[in-house]
Amino acid sequence: MLLAIDAGNTNVVFALVAGREIKARWRIATDPRRTADEYAVWLSQLLSLEGFDRSDVDRVVIATVVPRAMHNLQVLSSKYFKTEAMIAGRAPLEWGIAIDVDEPASLGADRAINTIAAHALHDGDLIVIDFGTATTFDVSDYSGAYKGGIIAPGINLSLDALVTAAAKLPRIAIEAPAIPGVIGRNTVDQMSIGVYWGYIAMIEGLVARLKTEVARPVKVIATGGLATLFERHTNVFDVIEPDLTIQGLAIMVDNAHITP
Repeated sequence: MLLAIDAGNTNVVFALVAGREIKARWRIATDPRRTADEYAVWLSQLLSLEGFDRSDVDRVVIATVVPRAMHNLQVLSSKYFKTEAMIAGRAPLEWGIAIDVDEPASLGADRAINTIAAHALHDGDLIVIDFGTATTFDVSDYSGAYKGGIIAPGINLSLDALVTAAAKLPRIAIEAPAIPGVIGRNTVDQMSIGVYWGYIAMIEGLVARLKTEVARPVKVIATGGLATLFERHTNVFDVIEPDLTIQGLAIMVDNAHITP
C-alpha cells in the first residue's frame, strides 16, 4: 500500500492508501525538529491499532510546504519502510499541468496537488478553497491549467491575531454563533459573530469576484479540516472533498504507473 504524507504548516497528515481508496489517516502537529525515529514510534502504534503493519507499506510519497520537515520524513521512509520516498513535484511525479502564473516555481505543492485532484474528480472550470493555516482560493480552467488564486489568513490565524493584540479579549471556540442575529450583546457573542460571519462574508465575497473574473460556469470545491464548519451556513460550496490533497498524491502515483 501507499503511505501518502502531506506536511502542512500546522499538521502533517499520514494516510494509508490502496489504489485510490484511503484506508486510514492520522495527523500530528508539524514540528521540523521531530525525528524519523519519533515519527516511526507514533506511526507504528497507529498502524497497529488499525490492523496494519509497517510491512504493508511498499511505497511512500511526500508533499510538503515546510522544507525543513522533508529530511526526517525521507529518513522515515528509507529507514522504517525500506523504500525511497517519492517527492511530489519532482521526477517521476512532476506536476503535469500548465501553471499559468507569473512565478510558477513559487506555487505551493499542496495547491498544485489540489488542482490535479480536483480535475481528476470534476470537469470544467474550478475554484478550490483549502481551509488550512492560510485559506487559499485556487482557480483552474477546464483544461486543468492552474490560473492563479488568492491567499487569505486562516480563521484560526485571524482569531489568534485578534486575541494576541487585544489584551481584554478572551479566547473563544470557532463555531457558529449561538444567537440567531448579528447584534451581539456581550463580548463573546460579538467576537463569535465577527470571526464566524465575517469569515463567511469573506469567502462569499471572494468567490463572487472570482466567478465574475472567470466569466464561465465554475464549480467550487472546498477542502481542509474547517470546510465542514462553514457548510451549514453558506451555499457557496458545490462539493466538499475533505481529503483532496491525499487523493491528489494517490492520483499522481497512480497516473505515473509507479509500482513497488
